[in-house]
Amino acid sequence: MHHGIDRAHMDLSVRPQDDLFAHANGTWLATAQIPQDRARYGAFDMLRENAEAAVRELIERAAEQQPELDTPAGKVGALYASFMDTDRVAAAGLAPLVEPLRRVAAVDTPSDVVRVAGQQEREGADGLVRVWVTADAGSPEDYIVYVHQGGIGLPDEAYYTAEEHAAVREAYQGYLGRLLQLAAPVLEEAGLDLGADAVDRLYALEERIAAAHWDRVSARDAVRSYTRLTRAELAGRTPGWDWDAWAEGLGVPDTAMAQVVARQPDVLTAVGAALADVPVADWRAWLAVRLLDGLAPYLTDDLVEAHFDFHGRTLSGTPSNKERWKRGVALVEALLGEAAGQMYVEAHFPPAARERMAELVANVTEAFRQRIGQLEWMGQQTQERALEKLAAFRPKVGHPPTFRDYTAYRLDPEDLVGNVRRGAAFETDRQLAKVGGPIDRDEWLMTPQTVNAYYHPMLNEIVFPAAILQPPFFDVEADDAVNYGGIGAVIAHEIGHGFDDQGSRYAGDGSLTDWWTEDDRARFDERAQRLVEQFSTLSPRDIPGGEATVNGGLTVGENIGDLCGLELAHLAYTIATGGEAPELDGWTGEQRFFLGWASVWRTVAREEEARRLLSVDPHAPADLRANTVRNVDAFHEAFGTGEGDGLWLAPKDRVRVF
Repeated sequence: MHHGIDRAHMDLSVRPQDDLFAHANGTWLATAQIPQDRARYGAFDMLRENAEAAVRELIERAAEQQPELDTPAGKVGALYASFMDTDRVAAAGLAPLVEPLRRVAAVDTPSDVVRVAGQQEREGADGLVRVWVTADAGSPEDYIVYVHQGGIGLPDEAYYTAEEHAAVREAYQGYLGRLLQLAAPVLEEAGLDLGADAVDRLYALEERIAAAHWDRVSARDAVRSYTRLTRAELAGRTPGWDWDAWAEGLGVPDTAMAQVVARQPDVLTAVGAALADVPVADWRAWLAVRLLDGLAPYLTDDLVEAHFDFHGRTLSGTPSNKERWKRGVALVEALLGEAAGQMYVEAHFPPAARERMAELVANVTEAFRQRIGQLEWMGQQTQERALEKLAAFRPKVGHPPTFRDYTAYRLDPEDLVGNVRRGAAFETDRQLAKVGGPIDRDEWLMTPQTVNAYYHPMLNEIVFPAAILQPPFFDVEADDAVNYGGIGAVIAHEIGHGFDDQGSRYAGDGSLTDWWTEDDRARFDERAQRLVEQFSTLSPRDIPGGEATVNGGLTVGENIGDLCGLELAHLAYTIATGGEAPELDGWTGEQRFFLGWASVWRTVAREEEARRLLSVDPHAPADLRANTVRNVDAFHEAFGTGEGDGLWLAPKDRVRVF
C-alpha cells in the first residue's frame, strides 16, 4: 500500500490551515498549461483524456478492421470513419442541408413551424423545447415525457439582458449572420429567401422567448418545476401551439403524450403566443439558424470554424478547436456511447476495482445510517423516513449488466450528416418508446467511459462509471485515506443529493412526496441558507480582483452535496479503519484524507470560462469546493487551525447539515 498523494503537485509554502486547495495543488497550479482546445483543465479532465485515448484506440481499430456493420464495433467504426473522411465531407459541401432546408422553405403556418421544429429536434437540433423521458416524479413506477424550456441560442435568459453579456450578445448576432452568409448558396437552392434583416428578426424572436424563461435558480426547484398536465390541459394552456403537429414532427407515439410534465408551463404559454403573433417568415429564419447551428460541426471547414469561434472562443474563451480525432471520438460517445463502452469495459475495467468499491459504498452507507440517527435538528419521524430512503438506495458500479441494442440505428460510412441525423432520431425514438412500459432499473444515463457520477432521485440510485475509478479519485493499490477522501467523498456526495435541498423532496420510492415535518424542513432550510450566505461572499481564484462572487442560491444543492460528502466520507473512513490509521510519510491518516479530498479539485480555468460557469453552473468553482473543509470540525482538528488562519471559522459559524 502507498499513500497515494503526489508531493510534486503540492506547494508547501502555503499552509493547509490558510488554503488547503493551494497547499495540495499549488505547484501544479503554477505550472499547469490549459490545453489550447480547453476552457478549463484539471484532475477530471486528465482522467477524461485517459479515457478518451483508450476509447480512441478501440475506435480506430474498429474503423480500420471494418467489422460487419450490424455489430457494435462495426457501427462504431463506420460512424468514426464517416467523421474522419475529410475529403468526402469537403466534397459533399453543403448538399446535406438541401433536403432539411426545403422542409423549412415549405413552412407556411404556425402548425408547420412546430411540425418542422419537432422534426429538427428529433434529429438533434435545438428545438422550441427540450424533451426527455424519465420516471414520473408524481408516479415513479411510470415513465412520462418531460418538457423543458428552449427556443434560445444563448446559454440562458440572462445573456439577453445583463450588461455583463453585452459583448457576447453582439458576437452571437454576428455569428448568426455568418451562418446565413456561409449557407447562402444552399438557402437559395432550397428556395429559402429569408430577407436582408433575417438576423434582427430572429434575434428579436429569441429575445421574446428568453423574456419568459425562468432563471436557473427557479428552474432547478423540483417542486416549482413539476406540473403534470393531460394533453387537453397542455393545449388549453398554450393557445397558438398545435401539439398534434409538434408530436407528429418529433415522432411521438400516440399514447406517449397523454400526460406530460411541463417544467415551466408559463414559458410554453409564451411560446404559443409568439407562434400566433410573430410572422411565419421570422419563424422560418429561426428554424434555418437552429438547423445550421446544429449541423455546422459536421459540414465544411468554414462552418465548423464559425460554430467553434462562437461556442468555443466567445462563450468559453477556448483558443482552438479540438483535434478532429477528439471530435470524432466525442461523436461516437454521443451517438454510440454504450457500444464504445462495451469495448472499453472489456479492455480496461478490472474486477478488483468493483470489489473495493462495494466495500467503500457499504461503509459510506453505514456512515449515513449512523449519522441520520444522530442529527439533533431532525425529528424521529423524519429520521425514520430518511433511513427508509437510505435502505432503498441502489448503487451501480462500473457498467450496466447488459449493453444497449443499436440494431435499428442505420449507419453509412460515407454519409456523416445522415449518420448524425439518424443517430439523434434513433435516440429520440428509444426515449419515447419507454412511455407505457415498465421502468428499466438497469439503464444507465452515463457511459462506462465517462469520468463522472450521478444520483437519480426518481430511481433513488447512485451510479459510478468505470472511468472515474482511477487516481486521484480511486486507487486499488493505495491506502484507504486518499480513497475515502477521493471516491468516498464522491459516493457520499451522490448519496447526499438524495437529502439536499431538492433531492430531499423525493421519497425512497422516487415520488415527489414531502416526507419531512414542517419543523425539520425549517431547520434544514436554515442550515442551507447559511451555506447560501457563506458562498455568496466567496470569489474564485480564476477571476482576478475578487469582484465576481458565487451565486449561493444556484450552487446550494451541490455545496450541500460536497459538505455532506466530506463529513460522511470522513465518518466512513473512521468506520473502515476503526479510527486506527497509520502515519505515512509524515502525515496522519486524517491529514491524508483531507489532502486526498483537495487533490480531486485540482483545476484551473480561463477567465471567460470561469465567468460563464459562475452564471450557469450549479457547482461552485473548484478551489472553493476544496476549501469547504472550513466547515468541518475534523479538518480543524487534523491540521490544528486557529483564529487568524485563512480557513478558520469559529465553531458557531461552521455549517453542518449532515
